[in-house]
Amino acid sequence: MRTLIVGLVALVAVLLAVDFGAAAYAEYRVSRALRDGGDLVADPDVTVHGFPFLTQFADGRYSRVEIRAREVPTPYVEKTTIEATLRDVRIPPSELVDGAVRTVPVGELDARVRIEATDLGRFLDIPDLQVSAPPADRSDGTGGSGGSGETTAGAVVLSGTVPVGPVDTAVSVTAELRLDGRGVSIVATDLYFGPEGRADYTIPDFLKPAVLGLFTRTIDEQQLPFGLRPTEVTAEGGQIVIEGEADDVTVDLSEIRTS
Repeated sequence: MRTLIVGLVALVAVLLAVDFGAAAYAEYRVSRALRDGGDLVADPDVTVHGFPFLTQFADGRYSRVEIRAREVPTPYVEKTTIEATLRDVRIPPSELVDGAVRTVPVGELDARVRIEATDLGRFLDIPDLQVSAPPADRSDGTGGSGGSGETTAGAVVLSGTVPVGPVDTAVSVTAELRLDGRGVSIVATDLYFGPEGRADYTIPDFLKPAVLGLFTRTIDEQQLPFGLRPTEVTAEGGQIVIEGEADDVTVDLSEIRTS
């Protein structure tokens, strides 16, 4: 009996190793296709979810595939991180085996571009830029972060050191994130004095428009992975996140990064 149990445990270990190895090979194949087609600087991370992998492989259908590529340059922002979540993915086994996978039917596709505060700061020429969570909703009359805790969609707090008249001053502003076609507009609307803020109360009113203008700019023609059109832009964890989604599409792995 002990020999039988040891044998079964060994068999399970072998099957698990084979399953994980096959999944790693498939992820590598997809990653290489993405890198070569998208002219990326490094292999993107590819994760095939669902267990066991081999049953999905035999059926040619995968419940969820996650893709992430870091340090992807754009004409407007020096570096971005691009992500895609593919659900109900169909890839014939033969295409994975011989590395010929190119076009992939997908039931649901979510795509994102993440812009870190440091890279957005270079774009705005504010090297120490910080991106904070949206200010609390002001509808309860408390005037900011002491409010209900609800957030305003498309709003963000930006902080950084900018020239105010003849001196450089630490300033925080509230800004709106707006989609303008495929572009994203960052529009500073007011100085911000909440607990996350660093705005100097001595900033004179006549300089306020110029200060707000330093935090206002448009990122033109922002492309999501696989050419998906942006439908939402938000602030999340110190980043600007541009998102889009589509159903029942066929993605070309050579077009994860389009221009």
